[in-house]
Amino acid sequence: QVQLVESGGGLVQPGGSLRLSCAASGSIFSINAMGWYRQAPGKQRELVATITSGGSTNYADSVKGRFTISRDNARNTVYLQMNSLKPEDTAVYYCNSNGVKLAATPGVYRYWGQGTQVTVSS
Repeated sequence: QVQLVESGGGLVQPGGSLRLSCAASGSIFSINAMGWYRQAPGKQRELVATITSGGSTNYADSVKGRFTISRDNARNTVYLQMNSLKPEDTAVYYCNSNGVKLAATPGVYRYWGQGTQVTVSS
């Protein structure tokens, strides 16, 4: 079935930058929206950013002006460029694909990646 694999996480100092990638694999016909969510220990999961197949984006207020989401529709890949990172950005970042249509299968689906750790610390 469909799998999402995140990469690019790691340790970075405050004010630094990091770029996350997420590639979706499987018999995918199309993906309406892809996005990033994050969850810190002891906190609930929160939306970071989303992007539609047409390029429309939405960002959480906490990351506006610092993060940029983009996608490569041909490769079913979404990216998150994170600049001016703050310690409060520390979390596990999860990739999400919503409104996924599969080849030869009716309906739409949602999938989640395994997550990649981002730690912002000096």
